[in-house]
Amino acid sequence: MRKIFFFLWALFFQVTMAQSDSLVVKTDSLEASLPWVQKNKINLDLNEVAFVNWNSGGVNSVSALLGVLSTLKYEHEDLDLIWNSTISGRYGINKQQAEDIRKTDDLIEINSSLGYKTDSLTNWYYTAKFNFKSQFTNGYAYPNTTKPISKFMAPGYLFFGTGMEYGRNIETFSLYFSPLTLKGTFVLDDDLANGGAFGVDPAVMDDDGNIIQEGEKVRAEVGVLITKAYETVIFENIALKNAVSLYTDYFNSFGNIDVDWEINFDFKVNQFVKATLGSHLKYDNDTKTPVEVVEGEEYAEEGAKVQWKQQIGIGVTLDF
Repeated sequence: MRKIFFFLWALFFQVTMAQSDSLVVKTDSLEASLPWVQKNKINLDLNEVAFVNWNSGGVNSVSALLGVLSTLKYEHEDLDLIWNSTISGRYGINKQQAEDIRKTDDLIEINSSLGYKTDSLTNWYYTAKFNFKSQFTNGYAYPNTTKPISKFMAPGYLFFGTGMEYGRNIETFSLYFSPLTLKGTFVLDDDLANGGAFGVDPAVMDDDGNIIQEGEKVRAEVGVLITKAYETVIFENIALKNAVSLYTDYFNSFGNIDVDWEINFDFKVNQFVKATLGSHLKYDNDTKTPVEVVEGEEYAEEGAKVQWKQQIGIGVTLDF
């Protein structure tokens, strides 16, 4: 699966580069621009704290966060058709004095949205959306680094559905409602799948703990998805991005809502230096919380809990 994924990643960039190379063509000896727009962004945030004879105490630490974003947009005004695709990745690490390197952020995500409206007067699009998320490396319940609690494609999430999207100014505001969205949860690791991680059916075992039937590696759901995305400039050089996703399954605890809510503030210092302040809140009833039973050795699972991540960073950003 890892090889397949990186093959798709490479294919995506080959296609987008081919599109960007053909943005300008000649028609009747005149240059005409095709409605393809590609943008890329790379940012690196660094944070460091050091102490020397500091009588209040403290721990030396250094952290880094690398982010990559590539977007490809197609918009045809005559056909009232719009197609947006993005691929993004984030990876962050932290090193504190006398401790091993720990992961602070890990995400790979692919989005694609194809919308069509019947005429130029309406603000409603018939839209199909695709979303895929996973991570690059193993995740651990630190300080225990002997037993991973997550891996690449364990979990992996896939959403695909159709619905209606309101987008008068779709670049800055959109509201999407899909009454029919497929959610696939992938746990392509034997140990995690046998343990029933992330909502898949666990392995069936006999009284001696021997596996009679392997755990399921894929969980399929069909439900309702509502998303909202909003961007605005609050003050000069200060931008806000707000994205919310709400999902509930028809057949498994309908009304139990999975929440994914992200807010980011971008502070632009100059063309290359930017600061960020972000908040990311998630709740998924299928994602249980690992709890330490024996210190550093055994972990059990409790019910799902609200997950929250907050980050502040300053670094270098390159747009091209």
